[in-house]
Formats: sequence, structure tokens, C-alpha cells
Amino acid sequence: MNLANKLTMLRILMIPVFIAVLVYSKDRDIVYRYIALGIFVMASATDALDGYVARKYNMITDFGKLMDPLADKILVSSALIILIELGNISSWVVSIVIAREFIISGIRLIATEKNIIIAASPLGKLKTVSQMLSVILMLLSIKAISLITDLSIWLMCILSVISLLDYIIKNKKVLSLGGM
Repeated sequence: MNLANKLTMLRILMIPVFIAVLVYSKDRDIVYRYIALGIFVMASATDALDGYVARKYNMITDFGKLMDPLADKILVSSALIILIELGNISSWVVSIVIAREFIISGIRLIATEKNIIIAASPLGKLKTVSQMLSVILMLLSIKAISLITDLSIWLMCILSVISLLDYIIKNKKVLSLGGM
């Protein structure tokens, strides 16, 4: 297990702690919400760091290719689902974001069966950054920046749809009816 994979595993281990603290923060002192924010920021930072380390030191592995994006999806999806319960985001937005993740995972699975590797696209990476930024802004829950938070949520939703369309268009060969 190399350093990049250890960082991915650390992120995965942080997810249940983040979930527990965020759920516990409901109807309690704002301090717990900020603790959850700190955990989320640290977990998000490991995403950037593990990718950097893997590329710089040639530590790219099959484990990392599978678990890194999966860890991101679980972290962000968990946060968004709990933020519905906390009243910070509408369920329809979260449904779009999570549906996109399932569709892309399905496309990747089909591609794998055809021995095709689909690399993360720049739009997909931008979408992930927008998701993490939106979650951070919602966790901050500062009235003075509510417009910025709302705009980031819209951007997250729009980038989810655009990056999905980008994946479908770029990988239409994978999805061809002749291969299904």
C-alpha cells in the first residue's frame, strides 16, 4: 500500500466520522457543525493530495483508480444527503448529483468490460471541486454568503449535468447498442 493509496484509505476512514459528527450537530451547538466542516475539508484535501502524490511519484494503482473516485462519491453524497435533512439543500438537486454519479459509474463499468479505461475528465474534476466547495459553504451556514452558497449549488448542479453529457458524448462508442 503506497502513500497515495494510504491517503485514499484515510479519506474513506474519515467519512463515517464526518457523518457521525454532522448528524450529531443537528439541533446542537454550532461547534459540532464546524468540527464536521474541518473533517470534510481535511478529507477533501486528501483527494487533491493523493492525486498529486500518485502522479508525481508514479504511484498510480488499480486500487487508487477504483477507490479514489469512489471515496469522493461517498464523501460528497453522504454530506449532501445529510444536508437535505439539515435543510441546507433541496432533494432534487442532490438527486441530480447522485444520479450523475451512478450513470458515470455504469458507463465506467461497461467500459471496463470492454477493456476500455475512461480517465477522469477536466469537467468531472471541476464538478468534484464545485461539489466540495458547495458542501463547505453549506456547512459554514453563514447568512452573509447565502447568495454565494446558492450560486455554488446551482453551479454544482449545472456542472453535474454538463459533465455527464460530456462523458456520454466522449464515450458513445462504449455505449453503442451493438456492444450491449
